[in-house]
Amino acid sequence: MRPGFLPGLKERLRLAETILNKRYDPHRVERKWYSYWMKHGLFHAPVDSSKKSYTIVIPPPNVTGILTMGHVLNNTIQDILIRWKRMDGFNALWLPGTDHAGIATQNVVEKGLAKEGLKRENLGREKFLERVWEWRRNYGGKIIQQLQQLGCSCDWDRERFTMDEGLSRAVRETFVRLYQKGLIYRGKYIINWCPRCRTALSDEEVEHQELGGNLWYIKYPIKDSRDFITVATTRPETMLGDTAVAVSPKDKRYLELQKQKIILPILNREIPVIADHFVDPEFGTGIVKVTPAHDPNDFEMGRRHGLESINIMNPDATMNENAGDYQGMDRFECRERLLADLKERDLLVKVESHQHALGHCYRCHTAIEPYLSDQWFVKMKPLAEQAKRVVQEGKIKFYPSRWTKVYLNWIENIRDWCISRQIWWGHRIPIWHCEECGEVVAAKEEPARCPKCGSSKLRQDEDVLDTWFSSWLWPFSTLGWPEEIPELKVFYPTDVLVTGPDIIFFWVARMVMAGMEFMGEVPFPHVYINGMVKDEQGRWMSKSLGNSPDPTKIIEEFGADALRLSMILITAEGQDAYFSEDKLIIGRNFSNKIWNASRLVQMNLKDFDQNQVDPEKIQLTLVDRWIMSTFQRTVSGVTRSLEKYRLNEAAHQIYDFFWHAYCDWYLEWVKPRLYGLEDRADREAALWVTTAILDGALRLLHPFMPFISEEIWQHLPHEGQSLMVASWPRYDRAKLDAQAEEEVGYLQDVIGAVRNIRAEMGIPPSRRARVLLKVEDERVLERLKANHLYLLELAKIEELVVDREVERPKATATVVVKGVEVFVPLEGLIDLDTERLRLEKEIGRISGLLAGISKKLSNEDFLRRAPREVVSRERAKGEELDQRLAKLQENLKLIAQ
Repeated sequence: MRPGFLPGLKERLRLAETILNKRYDPHRVERKWYSYWMKHGLFHAPVDSSKKSYTIVIPPPNVTGILTMGHVLNNTIQDILIRWKRMDGFNALWLPGTDHAGIATQNVVEKGLAKEGLKRENLGREKFLERVWEWRRNYGGKIIQQLQQLGCSCDWDRERFTMDEGLSRAVRETFVRLYQKGLIYRGKYIINWCPRCRTALSDEEVEHQELGGNLWYIKYPIKDSRDFITVATTRPETMLGDTAVAVSPKDKRYLELQKQKIILPILNREIPVIADHFVDPEFGTGIVKVTPAHDPNDFEMGRRHGLESINIMNPDATMNENAGDYQGMDRFECRERLLADLKERDLLVKVESHQHALGHCYRCHTAIEPYLSDQWFVKMKPLAEQAKRVVQEGKIKFYPSRWTKVYLNWIENIRDWCISRQIWWGHRIPIWHCEECGEVVAAKEEPARCPKCGSSKLRQDEDVLDTWFSSWLWPFSTLGWPEEIPELKVFYPTDVLVTGPDIIFFWVARMVMAGMEFMGEVPFPHVYINGMVKDEQGRWMSKSLGNSPDPTKIIEEFGADALRLSMILITAEGQDAYFSEDKLIIGRNFSNKIWNASRLVQMNLKDFDQNQVDPEKIQLTLVDRWIMSTFQRTVSGVTRSLEKYRLNEAAHQIYDFFWHAYCDWYLEWVKPRLYGLEDRADREAALWVTTAILDGALRLLHPFMPFISEEIWQHLPHEGQSLMVASWPRYDRAKLDAQAEEEVGYLQDVIGAVRNIRAEMGIPPSRRARVLLKVEDERVLERLKANHLYLLELAKIEELVVDREVERPKATATVVVKGVEVFVPLEGLIDLDTERLRLEKEIGRISGLLAGISKKLSNEDFLRRAPREVVSRERAKGEELDQRLAKLQENLKLIAQ
């Protein structure tokens, strides 16, 4: 009977000559094996492979970035998938790279210049860009090194950068194609403007925060009247750019007002009253100010009513010449001065507290300003239709599925994408303006002459493209597009995208649009959205809160494998991970457990030659058949979970099998056979099963913990160069043994019951107990009798009685498991009088604690004032103490009998 999980033995199995070290040293092991994998090119996916391809493209981290806990989770998931598929027989490519991160990188370099007393303008564009490229060469690869430290098995030979020559060519190709189709245009619109970065931002680059602000009620005089209207605003400084006030056409209060003119306070400019359905009669007084140059909704109203747009701010958010006496002031300084002037003139009616969402730059966190300017845009609706259809038709599936609705909702409400940025670092827009005739030329390469008038006086557009304009091409531009090279044919479309929920709109949706527009097919059929990493209190991790640990320091302390496994074990499918460093103990303890177990096995292989064992002839015991059957179920469960992207579920199955089934049960049962020299055939059978199961378990574990699994595997009899390219275990239903599983299940239940009794009654580990089992089911009775030897050592039993008729002795602890009554006589194991006094004392103590909690929970003042979590904690504590008290009272009855 063959277990069916070892590879075909084409060459002699090799036994490692060295014994595993007594203690596991993750740093030595991790450095050794990553260097080995790299040296032998094991991460590389050849383009001419006969295997079916499996491709993942990494979400390119910013070149300015350093490893965060979010990166750890996201990249561990990708590495698990790629290592699994590589072992499963695929030509697996994980394509790495970094993003040039326009705004972020420019900010970093500008901060460096500031320390020298310089600004980028002092250097000029070309010299500044030389500085950025120099910075990228010196510091831009740090996160790549950290990903390698984590164990990421990317094909580093194919590493890409969003501003390398090939991707730059793809960006220009894309821009020109879309421009020629009329999908890129330039227009004057209200955009999100960052005064700190001095550039436009797309809607998705603005982070909205709910902040406590104010609603100011301001008098606007009616022309040729002593009356006035009251307008409520959250941004009083923008009133200097008002060109109208608006009311709802349905608001009967203001029908007469629509015939009047209004005088803008402070500047004394005459403005009209307009009626527009956008106005909410319930907001404020039902009258709103209209500032077309500084509010997107007002801009649309201004277009509908032909209003003038007056820009009152400079690009740095200081007030310009249109702001009158406030020229030169910062926008917030202007607000304070203006409010003081309004109050002095008795034009400020009242101030109310008001919660509102304020947009901030996603890079520097400065409050953004709605700003009217000339920008380049992509028309998104024509591109969005296909991106919507492929998801609705199931050609792209989200895991978890709830993100499908989020994606479709954004697609259905999509707005044009502002793609121009007023910075220097990035892909410069491939547009040239003819200074002679004004012709606008879009070209992939710099034109020598104007195609309209022949002039050589051409000036390239100063703006650069949004960083995401290169990133949305990532799945195919990294494989050589627009060139038709073999990589593109072999590895595109990719198989799964693994990313966070924060960039579904930035990146995922746009990649789908680009894939459909330029490749004619989806870029990936599956999108796995991993959760975000938070602290135990549910807060986002940030340096300012001091709750964002450095993963590289964690790796130094615990090892990469411990970090990887711990992160997956605490993160359910698509859910947020609540991280604290004490959870890393899970991974570290597991590493030590499997290391020690493997060392035990290896130390017994000294005189064992697996070639001399015929699997068809060995005599398997009950526990041999049980562990082999349990392994098959684990193979099936882990593989099925990985196929459904339930990595947390897969990790728990491996963890439970390795720790409990293999180490805690099987190895404990098999130890006497490993040490026994009398029955050579039985020992060889035990060693064969033990090593075969360990080999298979290491294969299942490898994608999650690649370093320790490789180190142990190399010390076992094996064939092949590396575990990472060994075959994935295949599930074989024929190897299941339900009977063995059932019989061992009874043994485990009985052993567990005896162990619980020993723990509860304080029986010293050194004392062996007399145990009686009363079994009425004849079939179970016979099986327990036949397998009684498995009970003796693990339950520390001195004398075992198994029968249908068993009398319960006095002072006996008892429990019933699966119809089997388990009796453990206590006399002689513990001092009954001393135990009785201990139990009575403990019962008194617990009763006192319960009385205190009961008093607290019956106090209405406590329930009203205490935080909800404190009340819940007290209730939970009370329930736990209730259970402990009941158990103590039950034990007291037992010894009193």
